[in-house]
Amino acid sequence: MAIDKPYNNNQYQRIVPFIFFIIVLFLFFKLIQPVIIMILGSALLAYISFPVCRKIRKKIPNESVSIILSLLIVIILILIPFTFLVVGIGQQGYYFYNSLSNTVAKGALFGFACNSEESTVCSLVNQAEKFSLDYLSRYGIDTQLQIYLPVIEEKIKKIILSIPLIIAQIFLTIVITYYILKDNNEILKKIGNILPMTSKTKKRLVVEFENIAHTVIYAQLFVAIVQGIVGAIGFYIFGVPFALLSGVLIAFFALIPFLGTSIIWVPASLYLILSGYFSQNYWILGKGIGLLLYGIFIISTIDNILLAKIVKAKANVSPVLVIIGVIGGASMFGIIGIFVGPILLPLLLTYLETFKERFI
Repeated sequence: MAIDKPYNNNQYQRIVPFIFFIIVLFLFFKLIQPVIIMILGSALLAYISFPVCRKIRKKIPNESVSIILSLLIVIILILIPFTFLVVGIGQQGYYFYNSLSNTVAKGALFGFACNSEESTVCSLVNQAEKFSLDYLSRYGIDTQLQIYLPVIEEKIKKIILSIPLIIAQIFLTIVITYYILKDNNEILKKIGNILPMTSKTKKRLVVEFENIAHTVIYAQLFVAIVQGIVGAIGFYIFGVPFALLSGVLIAFFALIPFLGTSIIWVPASLYLILSGYFSQNYWILGKGIGLLLYGIFIISTIDNILLAKIVKAKANVSPVLVIIGVIGGASMFGIIGIFVGPILLPLLLTYLETFKERFI
């Protein structure tokens, strides 16, 4: 039995610190959980602001002034337009839902009618247009609309009431970003010392993070956002309703290979063309043709121009991972998660690969 004591002591010395580490990690997570979104937002804002700060620092030696100026530039160029965009999308989403509910209540689908009785196409369009409320009621669509409309109204009220809290969170995020930019070397060093990894694994994760973050933020999300903005501008010019919502959909589908942005602007173009043709309004018909050409020559080609001339991918990140990261990140962390999720997911997979190489 005396032989077993050293073995038992050795097991005790291994297990107890591990359990204590898990408890400390859990307590640490619970402490930062209320502000984790602000921390992630600050880290993302610091990553975007760092190149600007470094360039300003070359001309203005004062560190604090250069950091403040870089944050002001990023806030003016990104945060303020993004805030107006979110507000505009919320308003258009509300109007779209009301419009959809009214359209369904009337038993309408397309919103235009064809007057030519001899045309087979006109006959099909008019039959579809007479999609009655009774037929919709068979599937409970009208009932579902009546259920979800008050829910959406309640959510909008909650968002309006939470505006002061959101403003406070944005202010704290900017403050945290300032200190991240100021003490970034010390913060990275402390994080590196805390992480229970080998130096080789840490170096690999740092390199992968730089490549993945650049690829996801600039070569994928940035390009998709630009396509969404260009698409929204085109939809507004050619008179397509809910241009902001359409721009958001274009930005999302820009991340999907092969399918791409055409799934949004092609139906919109066809809608205007058919609407103008059947109503004999050649101005609307011309708008539809113009939007179709705009989509072919501008929306669909601007990503190739940006990737070839401005931003280049540093890592091969699957679009599937980006889409999963966007959806999963948004569900976990809200708007910030749209940008954090696509970076975090490939990074976690990279860590699992290093774990497998070392222990399995």
